[in-house]
Amino acid sequence: MTKVLIVDDEPAIVRLVRDYLERAGFDVSTAANGEDALRLFSRVRPDLVILDLTLPLIDGLDVARAMRRAGDVPIIMLTARTEEADRVAGLELELMTTSPSRSARGRFVARVRAVLRRAQAAAAPDDVIRVGDSIVLDVPRMQVAIDGRDVVLTATEFQLLLHMARQPGRVFTRAQLLDAVHGVAVEVV
Repeated sequence: MTKVLIVDDEPAIVRLVRDYLERAGFDVSTAANGEDALRLFSRVRPDLVILDLTLPLIDGLDVARAMRRAGDVPIIMLTARTEEADRVAGLELELMTTSPSRSARGRFVARVRAVLRRAQAAAAPDDVIRVGDSIVLDVPRMQVAIDGRDVVLTATEFQLLLHMARQPGRVFTRAQLLDAVHGVAVEVV
């Protein structure tokens, strides 16, 4: 089960986000301040952290920096802060910004799942890439298996599939796919 750590000092927000994620099948832990967050982070080793920037004891940005030093866990930033410096600091730490509104449960859970997919794809070794439970790409050998059966692809077809498999859930334009396979020298009409 995917583990998520929610760090926020607002009980109503914690309750809302926890309900969303538990209903979606996630294992959720919570912390109300920066110190508890770092303690739980090292004990639980979550797959994803949802972090408020305005926290007691240790500021959320300092918590995010400490978590980044300990590992490459994806962090979704919850914040009411509007200052440009806070937004820039969040971007520098590669934090995704979102807010859980009562009317947008599906979008919030979809955002969480998308962040987790991207993180898992980035962490996967480049030699073998798995897409779902059925597709396996052996990159050095340029071989593809679907449900355990080998599929013969041309080099171009393999490169297209590889490019898409490395970024699951992303939509590509025709030009982007041509660039990925042939480089930017190809003219698209």
